[in-house]
Amino acid sequence: MLASLAAAALAASLAAKEPAFVAVIDPGHGGEQEGALSPAGEKEKDVALDLALRISSRLKKLGAKVVLTRTGDVTVPLANRAALATALKADLFVSVHLNSMATAELRRKTSGIETFFLSADATDSRASAVAARENADRLAGEPEADPDDPVAGILSSLEDAASLQQSSRLAYAIHERLVAALGAEDHGVKQAPFYVLAGARMPAVLLEVGFISNEQEAVKLRRREYRDRIADSVAVGIRAFRGETRRASR
Repeated sequence: MLASLAAAALAASLAAKEPAFVAVIDPGHGGEQEGALSPAGEKEKDVALDLALRISSRLKKLGAKVVLTRTGDVTVPLANRAALATALKADLFVSVHLNSMATAELRRKTSGIETFFLSADATDSRASAVAARENADRLAGEPEADPDDPVAGILSSLEDAASLQQSSRLAYAIHERLVAALGAEDHGVKQAPFYVLAGARMPAVLLEVGFISNEQEAVKLRRREYRDRIADSVAVGIRAFRGETRRASR
């Protein structure tokens, strides 16, 4: 009797320690890959890491196990980021970035939030340009998918199709809350061929949480309170997504 009670207590204790979900948060860029710059010289890689740490703290309060693809200023190959999430069998993958514009006129007038999930084809020319900029961090020698392996291609397509709808739902859940909480211009939820999302076998999104190239938005992004609002919004969006997912599975 005592042995069975002890076994039951141990099982309950182990169950209580199981995380509610596993999230991989990916601070964009890092190391030699600085990302975009603000007019004052702040680097996207530094802001993205700070935001990722804030998001991680909030998700842990929701009972999540959170793993960051980097916790310092180091270079992480793009291929390794989603691969880490897949290896951990994570429930979701969120890559955190800051947006930018190329010309002085566009930098001056463009601000707001843009959210992406993976697709072979970009939603529009703007989505294609953002993907090209973020994909530029890809290191020389990173492996390509083998086009001569049709079986792997079919399996990959099936897996991507299975997670596409979930990625779309996660993107909208986070995006809507970011726009509302920040009072930011809404550039929408879009699809694009982001290399960092390729290979993720779970809901996966890339957040462009502001235009660091815009002087006014860069000032906001510098503030601790504004970064906290971003982190809160991402966590609330993830919580809402998970709630919808649970209800849909019943």
